[in-house]
Amino acid sequence: MSDGRLAGKRAVVTGGCGGIGTAICARFAREGATVVACDVAGTDAPAPGGVTVARLDVTDEDAVAALFASLAEEGPALDILVNAAGIEIEKTIEETTLEEWNRIFAINVTGMFLTAKHALPLLRRAGEASVVNFGSYDGFIADPGLAAYCATKGAVHALTRAMACDHGPEGIRVNAVCPGYIDTPMLQSFFQDAGDIESLQQAVRDVHPMRRYGTPEDIANLVTWLASDEARYASGQLWVLDGGLSAQVQQMRL
Repeated sequence: MSDGRLAGKRAVVTGGCGGIGTAICARFAREGATVVACDVAGTDAPAPGGVTVARLDVTDEDAVAALFASLAEEGPALDILVNAAGIEIEKTIEETTLEEWNRIFAINVTGMFLTAKHALPLLRRAGEASVVNFGSYDGFIADPGLAAYCATKGAVHALTRAMACDHGPEGIRVNAVCPGYIDTPMLQSFFQDAGDIESLQQAVRDVHPMRRYGTPEDIANLVTWLASDEARYASGQLWVLDGGLSAQVQQMRL
């Protein structure tokens, strides 16, 4: 379904060829937006109709600056920036190397900083623009063995609030979407490390009040609303979308 709520808008989505990123790009295109999906996978990655794919390493400032300079030549403004690029490391801090720690912060936090920083001149020109960052329910509570990942998402949450305060007067709204368990390649990778995959998948479903985990389309629905003019008074907020998982008093240990 679509109603053209993003008609005439330009959007950039980092991590745009991942499970969630692909769903966001496809939904944006159906809603009438012109979409650039940025991903390290580059132009070899499949893209939904109406979506242009550009190779981008969000940790490379020169590459990020070049991307937005190129976009500035194509049009004066950018209406939507979605920072969905991210990785996960399934380790405690004792097991995490300094190289791994620096890498996950470089992608999940510094990459977000760089894309937002270099997108700002274009976002300002839009008059009313929306930035959607990707946090996680793991930025509020912690899953075992995800120490570095949890730390990055806490940083994203704080950065989102700061950006909203700094750039709200310029007509730029900034929010973070904080997913729980979503059926993506990242989640399936988590399942693959288990001996009894089906039992673990069912345990993950059962721990949710709704007895299921989310889909990329569930996330795309919320991101589309936040990117649209319908959310014109929404800014500086952390939108948890986890099927009620974090509403419970006690979590099952998976």
